[in-house]
Amino acid sequence: MKKKLLTMALVGAMVLGAMTGCGSNTDHTGSPASKDGKEEAVSGKGGEAIRIVNGKIEIDGPLKAFAKQYQEKTGQEVVIESLGGGVDINGALKNYLAAGNMPDIFVFGGEGDYQTWKDYMVDLSGEEWASQTDFGFQSADGKTVGFPYAVEGYGITYNKDVLEAAGIDPASLTTYDGFKQVFETIDSKKEELGITAVCSVAAESGQMYWATGNHLFGYYLSGGLERGDAKYIDMLKAGTVDEERLGQFADFMKLLFDYSDKNTLISGTYDDQLALWAQGKTAFITQGNWIDPSLPDYQVKFDCGIAPLAFTKEEMKGVLADCPSWWAVYNKGNNTDAAKAFLKELATSADGQKSLVTDCGMISPYTTCTVSPETPLAKSLKTYVDAGNTYSWEWAKMPEGMAMNATAAVFELYAKGEIDRDTFVTMMETAIADYVKK
Repeated sequence: MKKKLLTMALVGAMVLGAMTGCGSNTDHTGSPASKDGKEEAVSGKGGEAIRIVNGKIEIDGPLKAFAKQYQEKTGQEVVIESLGGGVDINGALKNYLAAGNMPDIFVFGGEGDYQTWKDYMVDLSGEEWASQTDFGFQSADGKTVGFPYAVEGYGITYNKDVLEAAGIDPASLTTYDGFKQVFETIDSKKEELGITAVCSVAAESGQMYWATGNHLFGYYLSGGLERGDAKYIDMLKAGTVDEERLGQFADFMKLLFDYSDKNTLISGTYDDQLALWAQGKTAFITQGNWIDPSLPDYQVKFDCGIAPLAFTKEEMKGVLADCPSWWAVYNKGNNTDAAKAFLKELATSADGQKSLVTDCGMISPYTTCTVSPETPLAKSLKTYVDAGNTYSWEWAKMPEGMAMNATAAVFELYAKGEIDRDTFVTMMETAIADYVKK
């Protein structure tokens, strides 16, 4: 059940917009957890409480604990309202807006949601934390309007123990040629290493569209680029692709598919893919740091880390990392200064950093954070964040439903060997052009 709930949470994260977390609405101690956004507004102490609509139900408890601690320190009451379990958060917020009951701080999931709520956001560019992170959400005119509270990242996750036994330094995984050599070496030692395949990849388009059409394809869109470089996502929005770059990406996908467990590749679910790797049967898996909480379920004892999905001939030393969602301050509320003060405390104070990293189990997006994560992939991801070796999630700007309804099917055909490299490129180009025209 835990795995199924995690899968629900992941899919929600992948498509953004939905912003649903695992679990159900939790306790109501001091705050409501609304399902439809129709509940009455919360009256805080003396009418001055600030209210936050949080979209990650899994951090509801720690967030409320921090809010209580903040009230004890400052006297300012903070009401946390966490929405999850499949709740349409945008729908709930629209109901709040119509009822004159908007929260002082509200969650939004990226560019699509920003377009909906951009007229209700406070410019936070002058806040102290804004200069301490590369992950603040920027408006079209460069203003910081979204408060980042977590970073998630991915590339190709490896079993470090297997790599060491094969005499491989993970630092060598920065180019197509580097991966080719490593895959060949590990494949030749499978029996000796006790594995059944080199990679655990799932490309079935019905359930795993987000893993191929969003995540893997995300490297084509922004791998190796400066954060915020929109060259390839802009081309995609115009219905075109860079054929040479997409060809390099296709070559890497072929390499990845050739060395993957075939059953999982063709028909595996997320749970199948994770189990294969977590049980030590492959060296690599194409997932990110969000699998950390599942590792104890498989009693994982081996060390692990995240490498770039370096599909290019040129070196690629970073990984795709970004915020799954942000918080905005409602610009028509009466508590904007109090809301800003709470966000500052959460981002810059020792207690706030501990709450986000240790208690909520997340990667801090702030360079000034001194609290280190304790789970293995979060630790690995943090080394990239600290070094500034991250690429933005430009895939989140793709037209809604493109992966599910257009491009993931092309990945599946390629994984099955039903099309070749050049046909993959042509079909992707056609699928993108046709989808953009709709």
